[in-house]
Amino acid sequence: MLTDYHNHLETGTLSLDYLRKFTDAAKEKGIDCFGISEHAYHFYQTADILQNSWVNERRYYDMKDYVSLFHQAWDKDIDVKMSIEMDYTPGKHEEMKRFIQAYSFDYVIGSIHWIGDFGIDLAEYKHEWEKRDINEIYKKYFDQVVTLAESNLFDIIGHIDLVKIFKYVPENEEFLLEQYERATDALANSKTCVEISTAGLRKPVGELYPDKRLLEKCFSKNIPIVLSSDAHFPEHVGADFGQAVALAKEAGYQSIMTFSNGVRKEYPLG
Repeated sequence: MLTDYHNHLETGTLSLDYLRKFTDAAKEKGIDCFGISEHAYHFYQTADILQNSWVNERRYYDMKDYVSLFHQAWDKDIDVKMSIEMDYTPGKHEEMKRFIQAYSFDYVIGSIHWIGDFGIDLAEYKHEWEKRDINEIYKKYFDQVVTLAESNLFDIIGHIDLVKIFKYVPENEEFLLEQYERATDALANSKTCVEISTAGLRKPVGELYPDKRLLEKCFSKNIPIVLSSDAHFPEHVGADFGQAVALAKEAGYQSIMTFSNGVRKEYPLG
């Protein structure tokens, strides 16, 4: 069984023709369970959750059009799961909960891209890394991983160690492992799965998410996994999944989680 649950249409259109390019690519790659999880900040309905100048310029979709697209696909017997990738926003739990519960998502991804007004993975903000204390960034980032898990709002945490994207990593390994430990403790007490994402291989860090040491901690605490490519173009669907499966098995995993209508089932890892 292979999944690819983290994919975006934002570089094209919310149209059936563009969606088919992704689902066709998934079929070609032998992906059994495929889903689209557009960024929630693109939708007018999330304006009460996340507000900043970068995001506000990119809020141009309506959820009714998004939901309609999936119904069009299902009417054509296209097998695709409907999801959303939400920027986990501290202090906005009730607003996030209302949004999530307003739609019949197959699953919901929660990700961390912002520490306050600092977009940690955005090229426009990369200069900020040189101005800030790396340990403090990691501490605040993993604070959010913990509270994301504790919220129990999300089925999957996206690219759990995205914070390493530009190769800024604490020199103190003990400190880093402490962050991994508390993050996995929180996830183990939640419903949240961890994705192995191949997107990091296409980023400056040149590595899978998560770090093998972090994934091993996930396995030791029985935290389930899914596989994702975080494709923003059809050609990236299922990219480098051989490496993702190998990492999963090296960490000890033999199974993978699937989602449909919010219900999860475990299958042997392909």
